[in-house]
Amino acid sequence: MVAVALLAAGKGTRMKSSLPKVLHPLGGRSLIERVLDSVSKLPLDRRLIVVGFAADQVKTSLAKEPDLEFVEQTEQLGTGHAVQQLLPALQGYEGDLLVLNGDVPLLRPETLEKLVRTHREAQNEVTLLTAYLPDPTGYGRVFCDANNGVKEIVEHRDCTEAQRQNPRINAGVYCFRWSSLAQVLPTLSNDNDQKEYYLTDVVRFMQPVQAVDVEDYQEILGVNDRLQLATAYDILQMRIKDNWMRAGVTLIDPSSITIDSEVVLEPDVIIEPQTHLRGRSLIRSGCRIGPGSLIEDSELGEGVTVSFSVISDSTVAAGSRVGPYAHLRGQAKVGAGCRIGNFVELKKAQLGDRTNVAHLSYLGDAQLGERVNVGAGTITANYDGYEKHQTVIGDRTKTGSNCVLVAPLTVGSDVTIAAGSTITEDVPDETLAIARARQTNKTGWQLKSAQSSQS
Repeated sequence: MVAVALLAAGKGTRMKSSLPKVLHPLGGRSLIERVLDSVSKLPLDRRLIVVGFAADQVKTSLAKEPDLEFVEQTEQLGTGHAVQQLLPALQGYEGDLLVLNGDVPLLRPETLEKLVRTHREAQNEVTLLTAYLPDPTGYGRVFCDANNGVKEIVEHRDCTEAQRQNPRINAGVYCFRWSSLAQVLPTLSNDNDQKEYYLTDVVRFMQPVQAVDVEDYQEILGVNDRLQLATAYDILQMRIKDNWMRAGVTLIDPSSITIDSEVVLEPDVIIEPQTHLRGRSLIRSGCRIGPGSLIEDSELGEGVTVSFSVISDSTVAAGSRVGPYAHLRGQAKVGAGCRIGNFVELKKAQLGDRTNVAHLSYLGDAQLGERVNVGAGTITANYDGYEKHQTVIGDRTKTGSNCVLVAPLTVGSDVTIAAGSTITEDVPDETLAIARARQTNKTGWQLKSAQSSQS
């Protein structure tokens, strides 16, 4: 049996934010959600979160996570004190306890699997994760024998100069035999400069203790301020982009591209510079996205091209072209083989296959059939000041330039709407609709000011 406890009670004052540190976003997920992801492959019996500062906010953010147990730490008096709060919740528990920090978001599941496996195979009372840092300043040093048995953990400020030459540090990730830890926790003392209870102190009273070295020290980097958050994001982005390029995706100038971890890309997708993929987006094979585009929580079918455009919460079917400078939002649905051109906005609009909206148009709350051609400057006037209304346009209908379709409105199939028309009444199939004032020319007429200047 294995339980995991995430320590997430701290405020994170160095973040200088009203948001709890563990809720700061990193690549589309909060820090604490990323820590939960890192244990997702372990056969866990229980998942406990130690909360303190803004506890309700942390609980609300994790409301969709099943079977979480929250333990309150009303005072933040150190890591040892945080784990002490688990004593009532885990009374009688006979398994192992994995302890993680809620602000260490880059741990790989494989690393934690190795930690737990080593702990069990060696029948350790404590197994801790260690790393070799290029600059270990500020970290507690771990001293081991030839078999990685831990002899001593010394805090940086207590190290001699010789001890500080040891680059092996304590990563703050532990696997404990809970029955043994539960006996030691009540004996912890806060007789130190910080007046805090340190979890590292239990190691002196438990045996055997073994270290497991992490292969990539970047996995154990914590986030305490905005600079470290940015560093973690760079590392995460490098992982994500390396994985997609190995999977057959072309990234042109990867350093200018960002991709959230929940985005899915199929082989032979090409991502141009300055393009950002967010949320639960799916980009299918043969798409070319960018340059300068944002795709968020959207699905693009095979062979779609998007340039200098924003698509959010929408779908675009195979072979369609979007942009430049188009905006699709609010559950817009574009059929196959469509063209959405320059300075076009679609909001909650559905377009049938091979429908074109080439330039300078707004279609909101609209449903268009197949092979519709929307002329430049056409808009659906969908809002009456109180409510939104629907515009329905049938197959093969054409609108001239600068038309206004005032909803609620139904325009039939094979309709032609004359340029400059404002349509306020339904139009039946196979009709030419003209709704504009007749042109009047008054010859020999000039402005009075012009007449005065000539006299």
